[in-house]
Amino acid sequence: MTVACPVVEVEAIPLVTSAAFGDLDASRETIVVRVVDADGRVGVGEADAPAQVVRELVQMDDLFSWSRGLRSIVVGRDPFELQATQAAMLDGTIYHGRRGLGVHAVSAVDIALHDLVGKQLGRPAYQLLGGARRTAVVPYATIWPGTPRGRSIREVMDAIGVLFERAIALGFGAVKMEVVFEDAVDDRGLVDCIREGRRRLGSEPALLLDFGYRWHHWRDAAWVLDRIEDCDVFLAEATLQHDDMDGHARLASRVRTRVAGGEFAATVQECREWIERGRVDVLQPDVNRCGGLTELRRIAELAGHHGVEVVPHGWKTGITAAAARHFQAATPNAPYVEMYHAELFHSTLRSELTGPDPTIHDGVIDLPTAPGLGIEVDDDVVTRFRTDVRA
Repeated sequence: MTVACPVVEVEAIPLVTSAAFGDLDASRETIVVRVVDADGRVGVGEADAPAQVVRELVQMDDLFSWSRGLRSIVVGRDPFELQATQAAMLDGTIYHGRRGLGVHAVSAVDIALHDLVGKQLGRPAYQLLGGARRTAVVPYATIWPGTPRGRSIREVMDAIGVLFERAIALGFGAVKMEVVFEDAVDDRGLVDCIREGRRRLGSEPALLLDFGYRWHHWRDAAWVLDRIEDCDVFLAEATLQHDDMDGHARLASRVRTRVAGGEFAATVQECREWIERGRVDVLQPDVNRCGGLTELRRIAELAGHHGVEVVPHGWKTGITAAAARHFQAATPNAPYVEMYHAELFHSTLRSELTGPDPTIHDGVIDLPTAPGLGIEVDDDVVTRFRTDVRA
């Protein structure tokens, strides 16, 4: 079969900024994957994983049928065959790890293929996922004041209050309060902080909470969640240790607040475990780790059959943010999408790598209209921060 406009090149470019170590800024580095077709069109994707390792998995030479480089699998294929290509990538990389870095690398290529096909067809990527299932994208703003690092809890709460005000001024109708306070406050004090956060935010905006894997026993998490029921919390993220499925199940059956989990989950099969064993109310797999847009669509369909919602993790650059917006546009059981806004947390790559950022009005973003992901990567930023080429 002759392919009208096949993939002719796949390139993986690691970018690393000089930002100081710490404070959970996953966007201080990334791996940008470029997929190029015979007419010179370029699709872009990224993975949330160590950049140099993903680059090797994308560009390595084939060893045998289960240990291949993603570049060799994709070059020559028709990019329109998105599900078939993703299946070929998964089949050819079993030795890379079925629920780890191998799938993270597949995610970046799959996102880039959606961007490329959208550009080939002149259609936004969400139409490749089945079309619009909502009239607008609904983002929430992640409010990250940083870990305490010597500050008092009062200083941290004041910083959160400032960011709340800024988020509302930017047009957000929902925020996620990061309560990763470490040992700066005990659980009783944490309850007071959450109550203060709701008071500062007001009663109207939706409030999500991220506990940063604070607890090792579900009863400790339940103690806090029971005492903040009247704060109208939409979901509780990262309450227990990530792999504690039984603890999540007990917590979810005990409290009224939605229990979320699975932000590090890869593939629909791992997410099935979170649903069937972990019994979570909300899944949070990241499009740049779970297997790409192809896999995240499968995860959402599975979740929908079980009455579970999907609110993807998205703490990366504008490439991930754009992919998540297209996913939510096409997904009825994805009530919110994370928006890591450049005016709420400074990160060089998040601020400068891509554009344009969408405008928020009345708590929503208009459905994307540009082909593909609808973003452009700044080649000058790539040149400044790439680590695989030195002058």
